[in-house]
Amino acid sequence: MATSKKKNPVKKTAKKTVKKTAKKATKKAAKKSPAKPAAALGPYTPVVRAGDWVIVSGQLGVAEGKIVAGGVAKQTAQAVVNLKAQLKSAGCTIHDVKKTLCFLTDMDTFATFNAAYVAGFDGSRPARSTIGVASLPFGGAVEIEAWAFKPLR
Repeated sequence: MATSKKKNPVKKTAKKTVKKTAKKATKKAAKKSPAKPAAALGPYTPVVRAGDWVIVSGQLGVAEGKIVAGGVAKQTAQAVVNLKAQLKSAGCTIHDVKKTLCFLTDMDTFATFNAAYVAGFDGSRPARSTIGVASLPFGGAVEIEAWAFKPLR
């Protein structure tokens, strides 16, 4: 007896809602984009060049010195805005990123995180690892580290 797979309309609607929320959060965060990259929140260098590589330390969803309210979508959108500011300070764009390492405190929010991440990366699809962690600094839910390749010549 053949069975047909029907798509779950509730699941499909939920996916659309997640994508809409992520896009909205990304646009809102981009409007508040910092003119210059934020200072490091600890004893580390936020961005460093090593030859043709630019390495950006993990960026949290921080604006004006605090984790942004509103959950994973908004924190991811802000983390991407912060990442773009750090990249810009080193002469790079999001399209130069070749690898990201992402940390989530709740892997159940992966779909929401993923939608906001995709919206923020402007069509770029670098290699990526996403790891679930127990906690992040300042109570953040998301952190994004990046490696960009931008030849000096």
